[in-house]
Amino acid sequence: MNTKSIVRVRDVMRTGFDLVDGLNTVEDALKNSKHPEAKCFIVNMRHDNDEYGIVLLSDIAKKVLAKDKSPDRVNVYEIMSKPVISVDPEMDIRYCTRLFDNFGINRAPVIENKEVIGVVGYTDIVLRGVRDQLT
Repeated sequence: MNTKSIVRVRDVMRTGFDLVDGLNTVEDALKNSKHPEAKCFIVNMRHDNDEYGIVLLSDIAKKVLAKDKSPDRVNVYEIMSKPVISVDPEMDIRYCTRLFDNFGINRAPVIENKEVIGVVGYTDIVLRGVRDQLT
């Protein structure tokens, strides 16, 4: 019988993240970033029937820098992934890691009631979830 307590995504997610408009340039998103430790930008919905998007810092490296494009001439919507795969804050982190593995992602927004309340990634899961249970 497993007596370990369940660690929820809510327990390990980062609540600091940057929500940007898809029409912003990559340069503007980077300049105005208040949470670079989140390693991504969440792209806001444009209307009620829209979906959130995401731009990882690695997307900027691969789709802008590596292709020698100017960050002030590339809009966020051009390099974002949309719709984004999101997770529920009450999800067990074990299922979250399986979801990440199944879809080849390493971070996702945490959405509750159609609103982003945080971002979770492998680093958060391991350092805040697994490591804390070991102590």
